Amino acid sequence: MATTTVQSSAAATRRGMFASKKRSDQIIQITATVLCLIGLVAILFPLVWMISTSLKTRAEVAQFPPVWIPAELQWQNYRDALTGNNRFDIYFRNTMVYALGAMLGETISCALVGYGFARLRAPGKNALFLLVLSTMMLPFTVTLIPQYVIFANLGWIDTFYPLLVPKFFGSAYLIFMLRQFFKTLPKDYEEAARIDGASYFGVWWRVIMPLSLPALGAVAIMSFMFHYQDFLGPLLYLTSQNNYPMSLGLQQFRAPFGGTAFHLLMAASVVTIIPPIVLFFIAQRYFIQGIVVSGVKG
Repeated sequence: MATTTVQSSAAATRRGMFASKKRSDQIIQITATVLCLIGLVAILFPLVWMISTSLKTRAEVAQFPPVWIPAELQWQNYRDALTGNNRFDIYFRNTMVYALGAMLGETISCALVGYGFARLRAPGKNALFLLVLSTMMLPFTVTLIPQYVIFANLGWIDTFYPLLVPKFFGSAYLIFMLRQFFKTLPKDYEEAARIDGASYFGVWWRVIMPLSLPALGAVAIMSFMFHYQDFLGPLLYLTSQNNYPMSLGLQQFRAPFGGTAFHLLMAASVVTIIPPIVLFFIAQRYFIQGIVVSGVKG
């Protein structure tokens, strides 16, 4: 009888512990869901406000309390923002030239340098790699004036050369990222290609590059995103409006003394964010694999 009582007490204790753990898990799950919803609202609020403002009249933009849903959707704001004297087509073309050119230069150069640090043997290679990484600790403002003086003496001011040429010499962070990925690739394919008579460049182009599409996709997307929205570089080196990218072109909608056409500015901004979103959704598989991959799929 005493044994049965003890067993019943132990079973009741286990049920109580199980119920308590279940309630605790439910509380944690509800709390995490609420926090995620709060974060989602905080992230989407600026986007929703931007789209709402892009469809308002100029009078509705200035109303207080704010108008969330316009009385009549002003779709012509997009036409007015993208055509006429705003020169949005020129800004978009310049942005694509800059972002795509920089993306191409950084992807190729970082892949070459990363392959050399990961696979090739050379005396002092590790010390040289540490020197490359040390450049990541230098603030951009430290090298800003010397670079500007060099480009000014070369006559490159108000051209895309200061923005594009340095990208063909690599980026320390992207070199590090690709080097770490290249080190995870099996050496069997590389050795087989060398036995067949392939050069180091042939191994890089025919073996390493096809195996590295996820990492290269991640590098290309990050490079494009950074240069697509770059503001300081074009502001320093470009002086004529014919060379402005969209990051500078959007500033043309602003006017002193409160005369900014916010409805047109928001309409142009909505159009501006479309290319990065489209690029990400097209290449998200490569981007996610390149960020999380730690080996090669069999």
